[in-house]
Amino acid sequence: MKIRIALAVSALALAASPAALAVGKPEGTPSHGGGHANGHGAAGGPGVSYTPGEEGSPPGPKAPLPEKAKAYGVYCRGESKQHEKGKKGTAFSRCVTNMAQAGVHEEMAPGRVCKGESRKRSEEERQARPRPKGTPFSRCVHDVVTLRRQERKKAREEAREEREKEHEEAEGG
Repeated sequence: MKIRIALAVSALALAASPAALAVGKPEGTPSHGGGHANGHGAAGGPGVSYTPGEEGSPPGPKAPLPEKAKAYGVYCRGESKQHEKGKKGTAFSRCVTNMAQAGVHEEMAPGRVCKGESRKRSEEERQARPRPKGTPFSRCVHDVVTLRRQERKKAREEAREEREKEHEEAEGG
């Protein structure tokens, strides 16, 4: 009896798999894999999805390197590139990851971006001379704030240049 049930279940599974493949992806599912199982798009809201090529939107994970190059390591110059026992990656790589996350999620608070960083100095940091300023968490928050400040400054400059360009066209035309 158990064998018959197992055969019936396996026959149904084999019959259903080609039908499931023929159906394809549901409408609205992003082709780049950014959708989540809960039906929300990459931005978190229902019906909101990332479309590659949008102006000002972050590049996808499969985008070529020049599109993704943001030089977040500039903000992490002082971080160590030596591996620490019990931690994933180096302090530098964690900092770069946090900066990239802050760049993509502009609405996320700096403290939340740096949530995984330690709020205490490691033994090496306590004994190092000259001692690095602050804890890994506070340095991360400072770097995120600096990144956001520079992004706002760049946006203001671009808007000013655009206004000047429109003003010149209005006077000349």
